[in-house]
Amino acid sequence: FFLSMNNFDRKWKTSILVSGLITFIAAVHYWYMRDYWASNAESPTFFRYVDWILTVPLMCVEFYLILKVAGAKKSMMWSLIFLSVIMLVTGYFGESVYRDQAWFWGLISGLAYFAIAYDIWLGKAKKLAEEAGGSVLKAHKA
Repeated sequence: FFLSMNNFDRKWKTSILVSGLITFIAAVHYWYMRDYWASNAESPTFFRYVDWILTVPLMCVEFYLILKVAGAKKSMMWSLIFLSVIMLVTGYFGESVYRDQAWFWGLISGLAYFAIAYDIWLGKAKKLAEEAGGSVLKAHKA
């Protein structure tokens, strides 16, 4: 990603940079998770959530950067980031902190997830991508 940034139109360079950062962060964390699993023979739950709390909001930024060309507003990005943080924090609570109430935390996490999925696949984000067409629609679908 980083070495090919100059091959892209200027409007896509930040998007390429964010994609590279997401990939790099995930690779580093998965390397640590592999070592944690090998050493402790248990799921690296904490490391998974550290990875996700960084990469998932960055993916929301990525959706915004792709759709910015189509007229997306920053409020859409902040809404997606807010929902992703709610999804991840409540998911962690249900999986690791309040395990006896996992259903409650899972419900909240799931609702935030489905709100994100709705917006991207059926809502405003999809509408913007379809109106823009071309490379924006292709990137949005990817």
